[in-house]
Amino acid sequence: MSYHKTKTKQCRLVGVPVQDGAGRLGCEMGPSAYRTAGIAKALSDLGHSVTDLGNVAPLPQRPLAHGNAALKFLPEVAGWTAALTQVAYEASAGQDAMPIFLGGDHSLAAGTLTGLAQRAAGMRRPLFVLWLDAHPDFHTLETTESGNLHGVPMAYATGLAGFDGYFPPPPARLDPHNVCMMGIRSVDPAERRALETSGITVHDMRKIDEHGIVALLRPFLERVVKADGLLHVSLDVDFLDPGIAPGVGTTVPGGATFREAHLIMEMLHDTGLVSSVDLVELNPFLDERGRTATLMVELLASLMGRRVLDYPTRSF
Repeated sequence: MSYHKTKTKQCRLVGVPVQDGAGRLGCEMGPSAYRTAGIAKALSDLGHSVTDLGNVAPLPQRPLAHGNAALKFLPEVAGWTAALTQVAYEASAGQDAMPIFLGGDHSLAAGTLTGLAQRAAGMRRPLFVLWLDAHPDFHTLETTESGNLHGVPMAYATGLAGFDGYFPPPPARLDPHNVCMMGIRSVDPAERRALETSGITVHDMRKIDEHGIVALLRPFLERVVKADGLLHVSLDVDFLDPGIAPGVGTTVPGGATFREAHLIMEMLHDTGLVSSVDLVELNPFLDERGRTATLMVELLASLMGRRVLDYPTRSF
């Protein structure tokens, strides 16, 4: 397939210290860990310009009562969503803009996806999303049993019912037919039923084992190229195998290997179409000497142009 030529990007780092959507404390330290791991230098060394926009703060929301008593921090997550929708729209303005959202738990995607969808609609280009995660995060406010709202952003962004009056009205919705999920290996029954009729492409780890990364990812990327779409990548730490990325509160065995993850990033770079990135669910409190933060920065560097062959040998 024909790919766009690589361009220098205007990278805009946006810290999102949200942990209200997760089941345990620690994700609010994620943005600081990425900065400490050298994310700005890794991008500038590749020739990209880097602006750190600092950390986002949630917008205050009124108290919210819901029939699902399990829900946790509903007004807080709604406030983060309202703030991030606006920030994502603003940070994606301009030619070669590349907002990179440093999480924080995956509830942040409720705001980034809808704000970026609004930007894409204004440009009259479709927004595609590559969702790299062990979980589809496709619960509604009614179906979640844990009540942890990092499990709902994709359902909200694609327009599933039940969010009106609780989450802010999205300025634009994400077309589920433009979503490809890879690495999925932990799905609740309610999510499975909803996914079956959603139009979302789901490649679980069994498919990856049977067919390989390239055969599964290439058709999706060809669709993005053909549609001249914008491509958002939402990378959850738990997409990776916990043996190489322990710094996450939702470890699920059997995740992507170092080589598989870097292959995906290099294929994405080859398209030249990635226009925004989420890095989510890093919990430095659970990490080992910063190894997960460092790996996530290395993966981002691969997406932005560094090749695996360029990595130096490390000794510990």
